[in-house]
Amino acid sequence: MIRWFKRLTCAFRREDGTAAMEFVLAVPLLLTIFMASFESGLLMIRSIMLEQSVDMTMRELRLGHYTLPDAALLKKEICTRTVIFKDCQANITIEMTRISTANWALPTTGVACIDRSEEIQPVTALQIGQQNDLMLIRVCVVQDALFPTTGIGLGLPKDGHGGYGVISTSAFAVEPS
Repeated sequence: MIRWFKRLTCAFRREDGTAAMEFVLAVPLLLTIFMASFESGLLMIRSIMLEQSVDMTMRELRLGHYTLPDAALLKKEICTRTVIFKDCQANITIEMTRISTANWALPTTGVACIDRSEEIQPVTALQIGQQNDLMLIRVCVVQDALFPTTGIGLGLPKDGHGGYGVISTSAFAVEPS
């Protein structure tokens, strides 16, 4: 028993493995920070690309370049301008509502995003306004996180398959023709 105890104390006093211990303790923390920063950068790029494509598409709509636009046309136009989204047309929802200038009542519900774990998808309104109407457009594209268990990926609200919604909101006044 004493022999075993002496070997154990000698093993604890050895210093030849100290660099390995520092490596084992420091590298997971550094990797977590790297993955969190990469995920937040990707989220920002996706958000900016969606904002730009929605603004460009709504400008084309406002100027009258689309005759009788429907949801499929707007989805196609937004998705062709955002090259970073995977399977964009299947994961996008567009809601366009007219805002009354009499009481300025904005929608009280959140943006409806697709839940890929359910068969039934949210119903969104696509109202085409008349001259001088104020239109509010809300777009949501569901994308998967690269590192869902680290950093910003943990804090994002996700659907049943682990995807988070990238949301863009825009408004415009319908120009008189």
